[in-house]
Order: sequence, then structure tokens, then C-alpha cells
Amino acid sequence: MGNDPISEFKSKQRETWSLGNFGDIAVYTTPVAGHLVHFASVAGGEALLDVGTGTGVVAITARRKGAKVTGLDLTPFLLTQAKENASIAGCDDILWQEGDAESLPFGDHSFDVVLSQFGHMFAPRPEVAISEMLRVLKPGGRIAFATWPPEQLIGQMFSLNAKYIPPPPGVAPPVQWGDVSVIERRLGNRVADLFFERGIMGIPALSPQHIRFLQEAKAGPFIRTVQALQKDPDRLETWRKDIDRLVSRYLRDNIVRHEYLLTRALNI
Repeated sequence: MGNDPISEFKSKQRETWSLGNFGDIAVYTTPVAGHLVHFASVAGGEALLDVGTGTGVVAITARRKGAKVTGLDLTPFLLTQAKENASIAGCDDILWQEGDAESLPFGDHSFDVVLSQFGHMFAPRPEVAISEMLRVLKPGGRIAFATWPPEQLIGQMFSLNAKYIPPPPGVAPPVQWGDVSVIERRLGNRVADLFFERGIMGIPALSPQHIRFLQEAKAGPFIRTVQALQKDPDRLETWRKDIDRLVSRYLRDNIVRHEYLLTRALNI
């Protein structure tokens, strides 16, 4: 696996998302999940795939709408949390599948709806991932996903972290999935009725430092960044100040505003 940089990257991703307790942060994305499921017009009885399901917030939301749901993720640790969340919600019939967005373990035209909330964007090869998502979607089926615009808070955090810890060669920046022009180019003529919408996810915080402390303790990518910079305390301190300064621009009335982008289209 060490001779294959893409496989090595995915292995590190699996390890990264097993660090901390992402569920404590993912809970803030539950309103986004509600928005995404409504945006995709999910209906009872539809076969639905949630790609990069994480802790299952979209999958469970869709199941409570009556859909027949499969949630897929690369990281077993997150799937364990998803199963626990589903059990609490009384959604024990969701199918949880460990798998790769770039190699979906399903036949062609298996689903009426394919969703992803901040999930497929982490696949290193966007063209491979989107081709797989459209392959398993029925003709006329709906694809919809949530991503982070590059000019907004999370997108700028991605770009800032990449300056300190550059991604390996051949891995596309996740933030590109938040650019409308990039999405239009990647989907191309394979879809119809392409439509975009934006929303705001709010996280309560007393200060920018409170948000950073939360991320450093709970979010795998931030934990990795701190680990990588610990050998250079001055550089770590500079990174922390850069993060705090960035967050402060989006903190208003004790709410940090995270703007997100929703995309929806019909498979041709």
C-alpha cells in the first residue's frame, strides 16, 4: 500500500477520522441534514444512498422521512457512532456499509436518490467519486450534496491548513467542491436541472478560542494538524493565532456562522 499514494492517503484519512470524537461536532450539522433532505425532496419508499455518512445525521433524517436508506463511510469508527445514533432514533433498519466513495459497492442504477453532506468532497479524485455516485443513481434520480464554499469560514480554514500541511500530490482540495463553476464543470452534461442554494450553520461559542479548542479536541483533521506542528511550537502558535483571527470574523452574538452550499441535479 505504501507504493500507492492514493491508497496511503485513504488509509490516513480512515485513521484521521477515528481520532477524537467527531460526533460531538457532527451534532451541529443536524439542521444542515434537515435542509439537505428537504432540498432533495426525499420521499417515503425511495432507495437512498448517503455517501460519506459519518455519524449518520443525513441517513437517519432521510429514514425518518420514510426512505429506504444505505449509509456508506470509509471509517468504521464513524459507522459505529452512526449505528448508535440510529438506534436512539429507532431507525434500526438502515443498512450501514463500510466503503469507498471512489468504488461504491453497489450495482448500476441502484438508488433513487444519492446524497452527501460534507462527505464525498474528501475523496481524493473528484472525477472518480462523482462518476461513481452517478453510476449507482437511476436515470432521472436525484443527486444532492452539501459542501463548503471556498470564500467562507470552513473553506478558508481548509486553505489555511493546507498552507501549513500541504496535501499529497494528486489529491484535489476538498474546498473546490464549494465552487459553483467547478461543480458545473465536474457534473457537465451528465445531469439536468442543476440548482444551487445556500444556508447558514450556526455554532454557539463564547470566543474564537472556544471553537478552536473544540476542533483540536474532537475533529480528526485539526488533531492531525496540531500533531504535525507540535515539533515546531512557534509555527503551531502562529497557526492557532491565524485560526482564531479567521473565526473572529464570523463570530457574531456568540454564534459562529458557517455558510454552506447545496447542489441538486437530475441524473440523465
